[in-house]
Amino acid sequence: MARVVAAVLSEVRVKVLVVGSGGREHALCVALKRGPSVERVYCAPGNDGIAADATCAPEVSTSNLDGVVAYAKTMGVGLVVVGPEAPLVAGLADRLREAGIPCFGPGAEGARLEGSKAYCKQLMVRHNVPTAAYRTFTSVDDARAHVLAHDAFPLVVKADGLAAGKGVVVCATRDEALRAVAEAMEQRRFGDAGATVVIEEFLRGEEASVHAVTDGSTLVLLPPAQDYKRVRDADQGPNTGGMGAYSPVPSLPEKAMDAVVRSILVPMLHALKVEGVEYRGVLYAGLMLTRSGPKVVEFNCRFGDPETQVVLPRVRGDLAQLFLAAAQGRLGEVEGVDVDPRPVVGVVMASGGYPEAYTTGKAINGLDAASRLEDVTVYHAATRRRDGVLQTAGGRVLTVTASGADFAAARARAYEAVRLVGWEGEHHRSDVGVRAIEAAAAATK
Repeated sequence: MARVVAAVLSEVRVKVLVVGSGGREHALCVALKRGPSVERVYCAPGNDGIAADATCAPEVSTSNLDGVVAYAKTMGVGLVVVGPEAPLVAGLADRLREAGIPCFGPGAEGARLEGSKAYCKQLMVRHNVPTAAYRTFTSVDDARAHVLAHDAFPLVVKADGLAAGKGVVVCATRDEALRAVAEAMEQRRFGDAGATVVIEEFLRGEEASVHAVTDGSTLVLLPPAQDYKRVRDADQGPNTGGMGAYSPVPSLPEKAMDAVVRSILVPMLHALKVEGVEYRGVLYAGLMLTRSGPKVVEFNCRFGDPETQVVLPRVRGDLAQLFLAAAQGRLGEVEGVDVDPRPVVGVVMASGGYPEAYTTGKAINGLDAASRLEDVTVYHAATRRRDGVLQTAGGRVLTVTASGADFAAARARAYEAVRLVGWEGEHHRSDVGVRAIEAAAAATK
């Protein structure tokens, strides 16, 4: 899977706007900035760490769709790349296209893949895309009765709507499942997103994240990744937005990727087309590699975080031209270029208390020393500068990434950089990349 990204299709230089403010958006800015066709990269709102690689517009909120469109017009932007899911679900891509601005990201109809888990499951079942068995509930009594009648655990309870990556609960016991239903549907922990819940079987196997760039007709694969959802080592503790990732995935070799394309990505693209949904952007399949083959855990309408931080550093070529071709419906014209074969490992550094209530405003030390290490990049997810001091400004603060000749080298370099950085209360997983090293070793036996 060496030839996956676009070569420059045009000599015209373009201004690019990345919408969002996290580590994923920082990775997009850095990768886009490398492209020879890119004149300038803007980021709205961005953050003080992203400002080193893009012109940020902190006054432009991702929830202010009219404001984003106006800013893109004012800056003379020729391509908008939308990072987070919420503005896509709200219809930002539709607004931009109506204004004549090419947008890499699906319209509101396409974004329903992520905006409604119930809709996505129904679409997969209608079009024979392999996924976990499930039922959807709008009544808390019916959901509770289903759990009480269920014998096989773990069971997965999902809030139907957007919940900032925290609406999925893997329940080891019946009591945990009943509590998850109550929190979503009665206590409204996730607001209206939990008014409907999806309860599905627990899939066993290894997870993998596969991103495909598409214009609705053509698919261009990016390198696969695997992330770490749980907050603590050995996959313990509550789910988070992601505590680390690596790419490639030893358990997903090229032959297995071919199966993913045939049985999952192509059927889903066909399903969208058949149902009249024009989808231009990234189609992100969260997979479980089960004994009976790959199955879909979820589809997302945007790049993953922190997967983007380990996938894009491996991509060689002009990403702006790839994204622009997808946005304009001419992805079939794209020529492939090589992917860096070296693995990348990324470790998320988080604020004390995350993923529950956390503290912010802590001074960050050691960033300059970490950034000077060879093959290391530090992506800023939530940082701000106050009185000349860079501080924490969110739960997941940084993603520290490194490439290496093999997984062991990449992991060692990433953790070398992590040890140089710190702030009061910081925490991170210490086992990111271990299973990749083990899987790579097993594959050579």
